[in-house]
Amino acid sequence: MKSTRVMRLEPAAERGKLEAESRISVDPLLNNNIGAYARNQAPTIIWFTGLSGAGKTTTASLLERKLTSIGCGTYLLDGDVIRKGLCKDLGFSDQDRIENIRRVGEVAKLMIDAGLIVLASFISPFQRDRDLVRSMVAKGEFIECHVKASLEVCEQRDPKGLYKKARSGELKNFTGVDSLYEKPLNPELVIDTELFSPEELVDKMVDYLKANGVIQ
Repeated sequence: MKSTRVMRLEPAAERGKLEAESRISVDPLLNNNIGAYARNQAPTIIWFTGLSGAGKTTTASLLERKLTSIGCGTYLLDGDVIRKGLCKDLGFSDQDRIENIRRVGEVAKLMIDAGLIVLASFISPFQRDRDLVRSMVAKGEFIECHVKASLEVCEQRDPKGLYKKARSGELKNFTGVDSLYEKPLNPELVIDTELFSPEELVDKMVDYLKANGVIQ
C-alpha cells in the first residue's frame, strides 16, 4: 500500500518531529512485486549486445511490440537514443563507453524496481561492463542476449553508413574496426540474424521467456 503524506502547518518546534515521523522506509521488493504481479511477469533486463548492424534494435523493438501486445509492461532502452540525452556528454573512448553502460545499468535497475521488462539494445563491447549491469540486479533478472552476425555481414548491411566512415578514417574508435568487441562468454541467449528473420527470432525469444517464467 502506498503511504500518503499529509501536509500540516506546525509550529517550528514541532516541525522536526513531524519530519522524522514522515521518513517512512520503502521496501524495494514490495514496489517491485506490486508492479510485476499486476502484469503477471517477472521484472527482467534483456540485454541485446552485438556489433553495429547485427540487428539489436530491430529485434528488440519487435520483441517489445510483441510483449506489449500480450499485456506486458516493458521499456526499450536504445543506444542511439541514450546518446542523444542521458549520455550526450560522452564520447567513444573506452572510459566513456564504460560510463555509458554504467548509467544505462542504473536506469534499467530503477525500471526493474518498477516491475518492468527492460529491453536494452547496446553494442556494449566489454564483457566486464555487461557483467557490471548483471551484478546490479538479483540473480535471474538479467538475460544476456548475443545478437550474432559476422563483421562482414554487418559491413554489408551498414544501415547508417558507419562502417564506411570507420574504414575511411572519418570515424575513430568504431567497434569491430579499430575498437575491440568482446563476444559474450556465457550468454543466456544467442540469436543469429544471418540464419533467421527478426520475426522468427522474436517467436523463439518469447518461447524462451515463457519457459523461464519471465512471462506467462
